[in-house]
Amino acid sequence: MHDTSSSAGNGVGRRDTQDGGGRDDLATGGVSRRNFLTSTVASTMTVTLLDTARGQTAPAPARVSPRQPVPLSLTVNGQERRLALDVRTSLLDALREHIGLTGTKKGCDHGQCGACTVLMDGTRVLSCLTFAAMAQGHDIVTIEGLAGPDGALHPMQQTFIDHDAFQCGYCTPGQIMSAVACVGEGHAGSDAEIREYMSGNLCRCACYPNIVDAITDAKAKMET
Repeated sequence: MHDTSSSAGNGVGRRDTQDGGGRDDLATGGVSRRNFLTSTVASTMTVTLLDTARGQTAPAPARVSPRQPVPLSLTVNGQERRLALDVRTSLLDALREHIGLTGTKKGCDHGQCGACTVLMDGTRVLSCLTFAAMAQGHDIVTIEGLAGPDGALHPMQQTFIDHDAFQCGYCTPGQIMSAVACVGEGHAGSDAEIREYMSGNLCRCACYPNIVDAITDAKAKMET
C-alpha cells in the first residue's frame, strides 16, 4: 500500500516555505527577505540623509594647532603682563623666558626639588607643574616681588642672609618662597614642623639646620 503521508507532508512543507512569486519566508515571524532588505535600505538612506543635513547646517569647526599662541594676562608681583603663549607653556617658562624674571629657578622640572616655588594667591605652587594659562586671574608673587617698594628685604630674605642659610644659592629662591608660605600657613611652630612642611624643597648643600633657624627667626619678625 502506498504511504501518502510523507509526500503530503513534503508538499505542505514546500507550499509553506514558498509563495507564488518564488519568495522564501524567514524562519521566524514570516517576514519575507524582500521586506527585510527594503526596510534595511530605507533605514540606511534615512541615516545618511540626516548626516548630510547635519553637515550642511553645522559644519565641523576648523582645527587649531596646539602651537598657535593664545593671549594671556598674568598678574605678577602686582603688575599685569600681557603675553601670547603656546597653551602648553608652564608658568615657570613664562616667568623666566617671556617675562624675564629669572629669580625663579628651573631645577628638576618634574616638581620634585622645589626650586621653582612661587606664591599663587598666597599659596605655594610648583611653577614647573603649573600651566601659565592656569595662573590667569590669580596674583603671582616671585622672589623678585618679596622686597618692599623701597628695596627693603623681606624678613625671610634678611634672616636667610643673617643665618647663612645658603651656599651655592640655586635653591634659595624656592626655599624662601616656600618658607614665607610655611609661616603664613601656621606650620612653623617647631623645628620638627618646619622640617616637615619644608621637606618639598631640597638643598644639595645641606644647609637645612641654618634654614630652620632662619625660618624661626623670620617667623617672630613676620608676626610683629
